Amino acid sequence: MQQWFRLDPPIGLAYVALGIMGCHPSQPALLPEGLTLKPPAEIQGWVTATEPMGSARHRFRWLYEDEKSSKGGRGSAHIAGPDTLRFDFAGSLGLGKGSALIIGDSSSWVAPERSVEELVPSLPLLWALFGVARQPSAGAGLSGLAQDGRTAWRYSAGEDTVEYLRVVGETVTLQAEMRRAGKVVGRSRMTAKPDGTPLTARLLIPSVPAKLEITFYETLHRPSFPPDTWQPAEP
Repeated sequence: MQQWFRLDPPIGLAYVALGIMGCHPSQPALLPEGLTLKPPAEIQGWVTATEPMGSARHRFRWLYEDEKSSKGGRGSAHIAGPDTLRFDFAGSLGLGKGSALIIGDSSSWVAPERSVEELVPSLPLLWALFGVARQPSAGAGLSGLAQDGRTAWRYSAGEDTVEYLRVVGETVTLQAEMRRAGKVVGRSRMTAKPDGTPLTARLLIPSVPAKLEITFYETLHRPSFPPDTWQPAEP
């Protein structure tokens, strides 16, 4: 099961803070009833439908709130399909900077160390904020359901459970939830135009509690990015 961005030695991705949850009622179950066991090939098809094609740069505003404070700023995401993401964010006046390069299910680098992990507590949830579901790990238990424009699926491996709910209509939404040992690590919701252009994203983290809100304001498609896009900034 995909964990947070960990390397050897372990390095956490920065946890980009984007909004307060405060005291909020318990969330209803994300997935509908009636899920059945599914073969890996069927789940793979559902995940592939969320994977980015080509290259695009997204710019966004973010707001993070917890019970003690709130902060926000601007950020960007460079995504090269199907599985490469450079994530950058900075607070007001340039404070609270963080960036990371994620390739698939691991981070290549994070600067400063742990800056992104403190904002987004798991790798599947970070990808889900950009409308992308991750493939299950080998040996995970798979179940799902597809009907009436909705696709719902679940991975279970060890203590970790990851769930996705994708709804296609006038807009496309991807919701995700990760649980560890039965406790919710976080729940996200991302909304996009039918062509995949992101509009908004939200992440709730019950353990803090905290909320991260993202509003996308520019998407620029590119044939490719220059090689230095994937390198960390000079200290």
